[in-house]
Amino acid sequence: MTMTIAPDQVERIIWNQHHDPFEVLGSHPIEQDGKIAWVVRAYLPNASAAWVVRPEERLEYPMQAVHDPHFFECTIDTPELANYQLRIQEGEHDRVIYDPYAFRSPRLTEFDLHLFGEGNHHRIYEKLGAHATEIDGIKGVYFAVWAPNARNVSVLGDFNCWDGRKNQMRRGPTGIWELFIPELGVGDRYKYEIKNNDGHIYEKSDPYGFQQEVRPKTASIVTDLNAYTWNDQDWMEQRRHTEPLTQPISVYEVHLGSWLHGSSDQPAIRPNGEIEPPVIVSELKPGARFLTYRELAAKLIPYVKELGYTHIEMLPIAEHPFDGSWGYQVTGYYAPTSRYGSAADFMYFIDQCHQNGIGVLVDWVPGHFPKDGHGLAFFDGSHLYEHADPRKGEHKEWGTLVFNYNRHEVRNFLVSNALFWFDKYHIDGIRVDAVASMLYLDYCREEGEWLPNQYGGRENLEAADFLRQANYVIFSYFPGILSIAEESTSWPMVSSPTYMGGLGFNLKWNMGWMHDMLDYFSMDPWFRQFHQNNITFSMWYNHSENFMLALSHDEVVHGKSNLIGKMPGDTWQKLANIRCLFGYMFTHPGKKTLFMGMEFGQWSEWNVWGDLEWELLQYPPHQQMKQFMGDLNCLYRQEPALFTQDFAEPGFEWIDCSDNRHSVVAFLRRGKDAEDFVIVVCNFTPQPHSHYRIGVPEVGFYTELFNSDAREYGGSNMGNLGGKWTDEWSYHNRPYSIDLCLPPLGTLILKLDKQKTRAAMK
Repeated sequence: MTMTIAPDQVERIIWNQHHDPFEVLGSHPIEQDGKIAWVVRAYLPNASAAWVVRPEERLEYPMQAVHDPHFFECTIDTPELANYQLRIQEGEHDRVIYDPYAFRSPRLTEFDLHLFGEGNHHRIYEKLGAHATEIDGIKGVYFAVWAPNARNVSVLGDFNCWDGRKNQMRRGPTGIWELFIPELGVGDRYKYEIKNNDGHIYEKSDPYGFQQEVRPKTASIVTDLNAYTWNDQDWMEQRRHTEPLTQPISVYEVHLGSWLHGSSDQPAIRPNGEIEPPVIVSELKPGARFLTYRELAAKLIPYVKELGYTHIEMLPIAEHPFDGSWGYQVTGYYAPTSRYGSAADFMYFIDQCHQNGIGVLVDWVPGHFPKDGHGLAFFDGSHLYEHADPRKGEHKEWGTLVFNYNRHEVRNFLVSNALFWFDKYHIDGIRVDAVASMLYLDYCREEGEWLPNQYGGRENLEAADFLRQANYVIFSYFPGILSIAEESTSWPMVSSPTYMGGLGFNLKWNMGWMHDMLDYFSMDPWFRQFHQNNITFSMWYNHSENFMLALSHDEVVHGKSNLIGKMPGDTWQKLANIRCLFGYMFTHPGKKTLFMGMEFGQWSEWNVWGDLEWELLQYPPHQQMKQFMGDLNCLYRQEPALFTQDFAEPGFEWIDCSDNRHSVVAFLRRGKDAEDFVIVVCNFTPQPHSHYRIGVPEVGFYTELFNSDAREYGGSNMGNLGGKWTDEWSYHNRPYSIDLCLPPLGTLILKLDKQKTRAAMK
């Protein structure tokens, strides 16, 4: 036999040192006796013998070992050779496979590579990662991963006994490695084995993988995201034509793993009838297990719908290794966590939300990522996704790494990830976590621990540009969605469009309002008269951004106690304070977010390992609190004056904000129709006021739409017997006034009854 390959080439394959194994392996045309023939080469580490099989002709050609007992070669005298197979003898077993190195054409076009290289391949997740596909009539999986500084990359999996010698990938000109492996499919587990130039080996999950094993296992799983049939077309079409900032937005923030647990005695059932293996969590109470996405659809959605919320916001559901991180240390940015089921199960959950009129928001974490060995950290043996200099690349407070936003491919990874969740999972919005940590180079860093920008400042200009790009892209593709910033500083124009120089979000959490409210309500009511500014200050800056008022999970952990524990007084006063706070919150300009458990007055801090305190709902005060929350949400959604002009100056007017002696404020909210308005009066002390006069703009009967002190909510039932007629007594610079009874720690909402007024004036 005439050898057609040099020993050094074989050695490079055997030692996994070849940047393009296709140059050696697979089929290659050669000239033999003036005619075209083909030589087929294969490296089969466990094989004792091998044959080339031409199934159409039912012919086999024995291969010979060349330079190594496991490197085989065979010359076939034929002008064409396509779709051949290899029969491999391994001990006493034979198997027949298609040769991965027979499929030579790269799947990434030059245009794909160009867009990715400049950071503008918006749907790069359709190219990189693992994709079940068909090439030349043969089904298999195409793998592609960006690792420009790797010496070699291989695909590992059950299909090759996790042996990195067997499926070596080819390096493209931009550092993307690729390989098509025939006869693999959906459900196959895999990783990438990456060697750096020093020969160090790293086993990595797929950065673009669509599903991962349940932790603590870390392999990626081949998944088809196009197999699910959606039934939310009406919702998606309506969303596309809706301006969300003029709509009511009341968000129920939830951590799926601790809202409610199932029992291991009652296993979850998959749609095909199979039993879902329970996810074991040692920290949970004995016999408890996570609910699946489908079980949550059956339990959480009706609950949220009953309470009148418009949206569910989930703490991060991208794959993460540690339950106690709440999801904020992500290793699988393109994979919904497998703790609760499959990708299709998560699609079903969102689909059911939409069919029940509930939007879905997810927390998104582009600010940092953990150092876990299977994740993005030191991905290809170099600082690829993170900065090499720890003064820019390490987040000391959280023990995590910071993305290098200056690198086009890293920015592309994140921008396309934001788009991915809208595209493949139909989500309605993202809440971007820890934006302040991204925007400031000195965030949680002492002097000498950070590097200034090119102008000597502390602003992270690359991060700001990245956020602008991400928001510009997602709004370009998906109008009508929400992009919410958790930004705790005074960075300007966070919620302004990018064409105006803003960061491009359409909402920003009002962290100042949250701190002012919690500080105020934690005081003994007698001292509140000296801190009226806490209540009123937010309106001084209200129109600088599009604000969302949020009482989130961060306020009920780490020794801060739950809301009820922050309130002064006995149990009655604590619950009354919460009702008053929520009443003020839902009438104050801005969209709303409340964390789970607040709706029924949970006592204990949120515990990521436990359920909410559902047992409290057997007691009337907590039942009444839940009813209060449902009625408040219902009223909020019914009154356009409370949401259509949250961010327009005509939408809010103070009637009186200066009565600090009584700790009372009164204000007016208007809808887009100037004649559509409601009057809100809040008494922030336990002292009722039987004759409290406020000015109103129009004559007539003002119906008491809502009273947080009503008996059905557990209040003292002080009020105004359904409403009050105006007096022709000018007050608060208004032509008319009404004499009200203000209940203790109460919020009143009143509205002019035009029909009753007209009837009385005839």
